[in-house]
Amino acid sequence: MDFSFSEEQQAAAEAAKAVFGPVAPDGVPSPALTTGAVADDFDRRLWAKAADADLLSLLIGPEHGGAGLDAIALCLVLRESAKVLARVPLLEHSAAAATVGAHGGEELRREVLPRAGRGDLTLTVASAGRTGHDPAELAVTAHRETGWVLDGMHTAVPWAWGADRIVVPAHTAEGATVLAVVPGPAEELPGLTFAEQVSTNGERLAELRLDGVHIDASHVIEDNGAWPALRALLTIGTCALALGLGESVLKMTSDYAGKREQFGHPIATFQAVAMQAADRYIDLRAMEATLWQAAWRLSSGAEGALPATGDVAVAKIWASDGVRRIVQTAQHLHGGFGADTDYPLHRFHAWAKHLELALGPAAAHEEALGDLIAAHPLG
Repeated sequence: MDFSFSEEQQAAAEAAKAVFGPVAPDGVPSPALTTGAVADDFDRRLWAKAADADLLSLLIGPEHGGAGLDAIALCLVLRESAKVLARVPLLEHSAAAATVGAHGGEELRREVLPRAGRGDLTLTVASAGRTGHDPAELAVTAHRETGWVLDGMHTAVPWAWGADRIVVPAHTAEGATVLAVVPGPAEELPGLTFAEQVSTNGERLAELRLDGVHIDASHVIEDNGAWPALRALLTIGTCALALGLGESVLKMTSDYAGKREQFGHPIATFQAVAMQAADRYIDLRAMEATLWQAAWRLSSGAEGALPATGDVAVAKIWASDGVRRIVQTAQHLHGGFGADTDYPLHRFHAWAKHLELALGPAAAHEEALGDLIAAHPLG
């Protein structure tokens, strides 16, 4: 494996720093103080800046106006976005575009990819599948008629209210999973309805109901490899978000502990404080190493004694547990000041909980990893 980044990947990270660096993470109300979502839409101004910096076309091929980069480049960009809690659907949009480009038909690619790369078309994914339990592919059924007909429901669809197209995984009677590209709420389609939900971090989600929804065959991806690839990309992207968030929180804690004094000394000089901070630093480095291992395996297609799903499971274990421990320690070391809604830590805590829930419990991933090891003995 090679954990060094190419010039193109580093350029993407630098562009992301320029776009996301000036963002204030406490620029929206606290979810604890609002009766509903913290905002009606994602940050359109920031989305336009990301489009201008070519961050929306990272995984789109050059033939459709994109950079043709890989999952590592996307994770580098997502890491920067999470440091400031950027309210944009960059992960879901990029993962959906990559899936259409790799597995969609020519008509669908021509319709979606150039506009998605420019930011004229926003994509998201109806999927809870990054937890590793696959509820998403069983929540909606699909059968052939003239095209395809979808029935079922997805809950907690991220960024759906601002999306123009939503990629919906659906289960067929033959046991396959297809991906249907359906319109967002602004475009009416018979049988397709949306209901509002609110996430842990205060962002608007949608409950997506499909009652006999007819989708043209050109807007359905039937490649059996499409859903596992999309799910893996969403997963490691979420791990990258957790890493970026954790890095910001640990820096915030370090800065505070260096200034806050007790008994005439900064609390950072106290052994108990220093040891807790050191443990969280170890969490971050483990989150980082396992993320790049999984991203490298997915980007290179390299296989070892275990399939790439093993590396993804390890990354999820560290990201899910690590981001929780980091924000809990930060809250503890900040004391009552950390609970003040005028201070941005509470926003990071809400986002961390959201990411932890999206990834699913570490114990479940440890069990999945154990099953993989049993199926692929290393000796």
